[in-house]
Amino acid sequence: MARIDTFLKIMREAGASDLHLAAGSAPVLRISGDLRPAEHRALTEDEVRVLVYELLTEDQIRVFEETGELDCAHTLEGTARFRIHVFRRHPGIACAFRVIPHEVPTIESLGLPPAIPRMLQQRAGLILVTGPTNSGKSTTLAAMVDHLNANTRGHIVTLEDPLEFIHSPKRCLINQRQIGEHSLSFASALKGALRADPNVVLVGEMRDLETIFLALSAAELGLLVLGTLHTKSAAQTIGRVADAFPADQQSAVRLTLSEVLIGICSQQLLRRADGKGRVAAFEILVATSAIRTMIREGKGHQVNNVIMTGKKEGMKLLEQCLKELIHKGQVTGEEAARYSEEPEAMLAFARSGGKLPPDQAPPAPGASPAGAAGGMSGAGEGAGA
Repeated sequence: MARIDTFLKIMREAGASDLHLAAGSAPVLRISGDLRPAEHRALTEDEVRVLVYELLTEDQIRVFEETGELDCAHTLEGTARFRIHVFRRHPGIACAFRVIPHEVPTIESLGLPPAIPRMLQQRAGLILVTGPTNSGKSTTLAAMVDHLNANTRGHIVTLEDPLEFIHSPKRCLINQRQIGEHSLSFASALKGALRADPNVVLVGEMRDLETIFLALSAAELGLLVLGTLHTKSAAQTIGRVADAFPADQQSAVRLTLSEVLIGICSQQLLRRADGKGRVAAFEILVATSAIRTMIREGKGHQVNNVIMTGKKEGMKLLEQCLKELIHKGQVTGEEAARYSEEPEAMLAFARSGGKLPPDQAPPAPGASPAGAAGGMSGAGEGAGA
């Protein structure tokens, strides 16, 4: 057993999502979104190096020593899988471990909005899951892949850095590729995936122009593409895709995006009011004809108006979801205000009792209306870049 496994077991027993080790500091755990120092003495640089190097191959050690940083993963049998980022800083080495549960989450277990499985019924197009780091994107994507694996027949290729949830074939053939180990980059891996007879391609990070272009092209060619961006809202996501390209290409890119986009799920993880983990708030955009027209005409900043009135299609603004979470007592007004575009208005709503009009109130337990606020009580604690 690797020596680091003792720390990882303590991490899991404490219900932490992340473990931070650094030369000159005691271990630090992230629990329910907050950092808390562990009851342990400060580690020396040699101790941190031994703990980390024991998990790495010779090639990984060489890459780290040449570049000063490394992404990899480690499996603790019977406990969990961990995503690892090792980096140099002053003074010495540091690393962060993110827990990824062995069990792949389902759409039902996460309480994802009903619009998500409806999006996955499409055979071709682009679905984007967006949000900041540590917002549960990887967990949502894993649940989407699991849903396709259980309900469709086809070939799914995932491109990840590193591999997180490990999927076993159900009704689908699944090939998971790790960037840096199985391919040099997302762009080169995506080029290769297009020649592998896939039906679905998951692109873990659409971080550069070439990868975004290839993802749009794959969707245009008739594949179902799942991707991520580090954007906070649907409107921002549309702008980010177009703005990644030179000005003279943006009109053509908006046209392509308007044709292939199926929907966008933007999410945030909030601390629960009872202190027991976190809960997800979602913004959902479904690519209706009105949305497609706005994208094509470069009016992405106006999509919020359509989302606000798109309840029938399963659409919802983040602000609406935050109010639902307050209404249900799942988060405090102060916590919701941290993620709101209008924090003072959100606080005022909470102080007034957090009561929604009957036509805006979430359904009674057991009902599943379009766009319901999600659960994901363990999503951010377990994974989700």
